[in-house]
Amino acid sequence: MIELRHLQMLVALRSQGSLAGASEELHVTASAISHQLKDIESFYDVELVNRRSRPLSFTPAGKEMLRLADTILPLVARTTTNIKRLAHGQTGQLRLASECHSCFDWLMPILNLYRKQWSDVDLDFSSGFEPEPHKMLMDNEIDVLITASKLPIDGIVYLPLFQYESRLVLSPTHLLAEKSKILPIDLINQTLITYPVEQKRLDIMAHFLSPADVMPAKIRTTEMTAMLIQLVASERGVASLPDWVVAEYEKKGWVVSRPLGDGVYCQLYAGTRADSSELAYIQGFLALLKTVVKPS
Repeated sequence: MIELRHLQMLVALRSQGSLAGASEELHVTASAISHQLKDIESFYDVELVNRRSRPLSFTPAGKEMLRLADTILPLVARTTTNIKRLAHGQTGQLRLASECHSCFDWLMPILNLYRKQWSDVDLDFSSGFEPEPHKMLMDNEIDVLITASKLPIDGIVYLPLFQYESRLVLSPTHLLAEKSKILPIDLINQTLITYPVEQKRLDIMAHFLSPADVMPAKIRTTEMTAMLIQLVASERGVASLPDWVVAEYEKKGWVVSRPLGDGVYCQLYAGTRADSSELAYIQGFLALLKTVVKPS
């Protein structure tokens, strides 16, 4: 019956044109090559090689066997490579979620570079509006979580990225735009426009309003940063966004921003499972994240 060694032997005979050359290529003796050839010819009761020709030539049966070799051997080589890469964590699926809903602007260059360096890894994305993204990470539903919440959960490790300031975003004509800084009480009659996530996960709520026991008059949500900015510019409410996001729209004159009190500063992290952070393709992504500097 045909074995891989038979196909490899025939390919070596074709490329070298002699038993001696094939034995050198395969690092076996010429006698071993001759025995393999006789074994497969005896099994099928047909000659595969014209031994008297120089260089060796192949019979119709031998050519048919070579066609099989040209189909099978590359598939075996690719499969072997893929299995080795899987065993060493060099290929797989990387599923990413971000609680920072404005982060994809600075993430895109990282993701594009990662695709080039790790072309065998399948990148996938989960909505950042999931109610319990840290649980998704622990439940193996995602692999990397971009978050400002460094929850002390066993099995999750965090890579610090950069610090940012969360600022109040206002229409240039809003009355609060006249103030140099915003106090919690200033927002008690305001509509706060946010992303559709739990209030405790919002920087302005967790670090500014809740500690002062203050709630805005109304909370309105939208999933899109561009829509949030338009609502604020139209004086439908106020919002809180990272400083680098606000700066882009302030330059255009659409909105202005003010510090929340003496400043609400948050740290952004990349969270991963401890048991997967050693995978090569996860390490590769984290290595690229380490190069991230705060967007300006």
